[in-house]
Amino acid sequence: MHYDHIIVGAGSMGVAAGYFLAKKGQNVLLLDAFNPPHDHASHHGETRLIRYAYGEGLYYVPMALRAKELWEQLQRQTDETIFHQTGIVNIGYKDHPFMNNVIASAKQFDLPLEVLSADEIQEKWAGIHIPKKLIGCFEPTSGVLRVENCIRSYRTLAEKEGATIRTNSKVVAVRSVGDIVEVELATGERFTANTAIISVGAWAKQLLHSLALDLPLNPIRKTFAWYEAEEALYDQQNFPGFAFDFDGEAYYGFPSIDGAGLKIGRHDGGDSINPDEARVPFGDIVEDKSDLDAFLQTYMPKVGPMKFGKTCMYSMTPDEDFIIDRHPNHSNITIAAGFSGHGFKFASVVGEILSDLAMNEKPQFDLTPFSINRFK
Repeated sequence: MHYDHIIVGAGSMGVAAGYFLAKKGQNVLLLDAFNPPHDHASHHGETRLIRYAYGEGLYYVPMALRAKELWEQLQRQTDETIFHQTGIVNIGYKDHPFMNNVIASAKQFDLPLEVLSADEIQEKWAGIHIPKKLIGCFEPTSGVLRVENCIRSYRTLAEKEGATIRTNSKVVAVRSVGDIVEVELATGERFTANTAIISVGAWAKQLLHSLALDLPLNPIRKTFAWYEAEEALYDQQNFPGFAFDFDGEAYYGFPSIDGAGLKIGRHDGGDSINPDEARVPFGDIVEDKSDLDAFLQTYMPKVGPMKFGKTCMYSMTPDEDFIIDRHPNHSNITIAAGFSGHGFKFASVVGEILSDLAMNEKPQFDLTPFSINRFK
């Protein structure tokens, strides 16, 4: 069967793109190896932070602000909870590039931001204990996205707009055949379309081999865990999301939402993996627990014992910037990959961007930082 557009990977970015294309009246097929939302890839684990004063680079800020608008729009279209405005505090050294970027982006884009000393942080949140050499940047309008709710809502809206979603349908090859794109499933079924979007997360590198494209993508195993926490100190009404970045280490976390406990993960590090192989369970590697325990004992000593942990995957690029671009030899194939552990907050706007590229419309953002050509 022939479609206007085929989207390979109906997770966070893919399902958003499917919604925006279907909303434009396009005939869209979304294919996914699993049944989104699911726990096989990068988008599970209940929650993700969304920040606007962005330490990873000022060029992300306009996209983050547009993502915010689109998440708010999605909230108006669904009964699911999409966002909790908990605020987020970034903590690090005053002269660290990450912290400088947070402060600079707030100034440039007129974003609300409180720069706090260590004493001010501890006065504001009794659950944090940090040395005086660290500072904090608190962004009160930022907060937490409910991951599964976001994906489920976009999926529902895409189907209402007429998109077809085929789950448990693993794509093994994408081919350019003249002016059309052919997609082949593991079952041998084939579909064609005028354009294709490839947004398969950790599976991008191997799938793109069928299009003679080798990108420097590295899937890695990541872990996170929930801890017992006194609600009066650490619940979503009293405690912010947080990101610590210093001494070559980076940790992030969430307040206790709906009594789930404080959630924390380590952002840096991780072992390379084959996404088709079973991941090593949480706790089978000693550092899974010991790293998180040591961090909390130092900086949040009032947090209780671990409740449980989970694993997920990042798909890393060498510079930790995204890939959002057309295939260099096939302009009707668009690629979204390498979101490097900080992509979910942008899923709404990336979906919009991908729909623009598929329709050959000019996106409203400069995508140069996300170009495939930067790896040449």
